[in-house]
Amino acid sequence: MTVPYYAFQDAGMNVDLASPKGGLIPVDPLSLKPVLRSESDDRFLADDELRAQVNDSLAIGDLDVADYDLVFLAGGWGAAFDFGFSKPLAEAMTTANALGKVIGGVCHGPLGLINAKAADGTPLVTGRRVSAVTDKQVSELGITSTPHHPETELRRVGARFESETRFRDPLSNHWVVDGNLVTGQNQNAGPMVAREMMSLLLAAPGADA
Repeated sequence: MTVPYYAFQDAGMNVDLASPKGGLIPVDPLSLKPVLRSESDDRFLADDELRAQVNDSLAIGDLDVADYDLVFLAGGWGAAFDFGFSKPLAEAMTTANALGKVIGGVCHGPLGLINAKAADGTPLVTGRRVSAVTDKQVSELGITSTPHHPETELRRVGARFESETRFRDPLSNHWVVDGNLVTGQNQNAGPMVAREMMSLLLAAPGADA
């Protein structure tokens, strides 16, 4: 979440944080351990404004996506428990796509796309190239409690799933652009996905240079 947030903010955007029900967005304490913590995480820890948004996020269902230029779906294990089950999130992603908004996500974030619909009523990601956490990575990390695994769920609705693999997939990095969708395999792809999303936004007709 933090790397794309600051990439967008530093580019001059106003950034809102939202979650399926609003309110507190739980942060995995392990993600703030020194080995994993990034410079953007350090910035977050000292940023009263962003911390306030995390503690009291907006509810997805209360937002009008027409007010936004792009939507980014941050991942994390928590997203496996709610993104694919949230009707308001699916409706928001359906509307965002219909309006031609740039939509991005990394890690477990693309689970927010599995119930979104294209204009013809078919699943939004059917036939489209996407990336997210792999089944191999879930297995390597010994995760057995999450109800949704991104690769499995995205393939189930017809996505053309892409990824890179290494000895351990958490060390891999891959991202893909398909029309207005920009998705990344792991948190490692956060900077690249944010960059590609802003490039699409700047290339849109009527965009300010």
